[in-house]
Amino acid sequence: MTSRNTTTPTRRTVVKAAAASAVAGSVLASASYAVASTHSPAFLHGVASGDPLPDGVLLWTRVTPSPDATPASGKGADTDIRWEVAEDRGFARVVARGAVVASAGTDHTVKVDVRGLRPSTTYWFRFMAGADGVSSPVGRTRTTPAYDDAAPGIRFGVVSCANWEAGYFAAYRHLAARADLDAVLHLGDYIYEYGSGTYPKTGRVLRAHEPRNEIVSLADYRLRHATYKTDPDLQALHAAHPVIAIWDDHEFADDTWSGGADNHTPDSEGDWAARMTAAKRAYFEWMPVRTSAEGTVYRRVRYGKLADLHLLDLRSFRSQQASTGSGEVDDPERTITGRAQLDWLKAGLASSDATWRLVGTSVMISPVAFGSLPAYLLKPVAELIGLPTGGIAVNVDQWDGYTDDRRELLAHLQERAVRNTVFLTGDIHMAWANDVPATAATYPKSPSAATEFVVTSVTSDNLDDILHVPANTASLVASAAIKAANRHVRWLDMDHHGYGVLDVTSERSQMDYFALSDRKDPDASAKWTRSYRTLSGTQKVERVYSPVR
Repeated sequence: MTSRNTTTPTRRTVVKAAAASAVAGSVLASASYAVASTHSPAFLHGVASGDPLPDGVLLWTRVTPSPDATPASGKGADTDIRWEVAEDRGFARVVARGAVVASAGTDHTVKVDVRGLRPSTTYWFRFMAGADGVSSPVGRTRTTPAYDDAAPGIRFGVVSCANWEAGYFAAYRHLAARADLDAVLHLGDYIYEYGSGTYPKTGRVLRAHEPRNEIVSLADYRLRHATYKTDPDLQALHAAHPVIAIWDDHEFADDTWSGGADNHTPDSEGDWAARMTAAKRAYFEWMPVRTSAEGTVYRRVRYGKLADLHLLDLRSFRSQQASTGSGEVDDPERTITGRAQLDWLKAGLASSDATWRLVGTSVMISPVAFGSLPAYLLKPVAELIGLPTGGIAVNVDQWDGYTDDRRELLAHLQERAVRNTVFLTGDIHMAWANDVPATAATYPKSPSAATEFVVTSVTSDNLDDILHVPANTASLVASAAIKAANRHVRWLDMDHHGYGVLDVTSERSQMDYFALSDRKDPDASAKWTRSYRTLSGTQKVERVYSPVR
């Protein structure tokens, strides 16, 4: 097909509330469907798209061919699935169609890598199964700009850390309702591995996940993914926007490294390699992510000459976390990325001809010292982010635990004069806006090598949840102490749950932060709280007093 760019400045700058409501209504309505009969195939887990390209996108669904073919059961006949992609929601202008077989070997999930589409174009897609042509919900997706296109702007929803048992996924509902997003970035902890009632440790369970046990086997991981994809707000998100996802530790087990995890006991839970293989297989089956022969999710997605998005895998290749206070954090033999991935990232950042170099990293790259916290806050903050309760200064699961990789990467940015690098981060259940200093001890006298925007959790515990106090009761003291000890930290919010919206133009990259009214309310509202941006060429963040409209 002939390439053409259908993105206009109007779409970038004006979001009509009525249009957003209409689109959200159509997506949500399409997710509410009835099974024709108990013996007909059914699409009970929604539809999804991901990893967009200028000429294509990956489509996903899961079919239930018969009532006994529940996720992870291994039951159910091979089922012929037809799919269509159209330029309109009514499918009057179908531009691609085909067929695929869903089988028990992939838990009756299917992926279709559609090509031949136009750049910067919105499409609608659906799947059909059975003799009666039972249809899935209708999904909407969007291709990226042509590789050499000077795109006027791009806009992403940004999320991480969604614990099923801790709250409802209202953040996803609010992002699904937006008609102005090119894609949603999910920065990890899409699922959690724990047994029911064990995280948070207090045993508070708003809604129980399946299976109830900690997930260890392939069947366990499949069923946990399937449980998450029954959530109507998550289904709406996937039906509304392409999702570009990476994993963090909880897709496997808490504090995963290449040879094990803090939350893995070989004597009772078996071989770690087998568990990780099972977790990765289920992830690639159930997520709209292109399957990698190397079993990794690090890859690039390009948005014309405006931005290259570099996505990292910080679990598959990392060394075991250091013993805090041991000095091992500075050992050059230890790595968070692995040699091949770090070289790939450095080469990609240096060779990029895009205005912006966005890096999706599941854990924070900015250095942060926590030892300055008052004693009564140190324990809950340590519980929140995995610090030892004795008050040691660094979180060894972040880049702070692998300082040589960070030093090499930031030195590379400076030596090669790589500008406009923005790290996009989840994991820590707080929202942050940071400069990324080349040398933290002398900042701001020494330069900033990049900037970082960290989004808070969708539902996973933050400071006020752990302390059982109203928002801002303790966090004002804690955040002031952290900022005083870390002058490159411009802002942090330790209290709220929510999401971010990243808006990128040639002049700036701006993150608008949104907070939910109550994670335990399925109808929770969302409000804008703060905005920070980095201007092209500055390598620093600054506050903006209104969100992008």
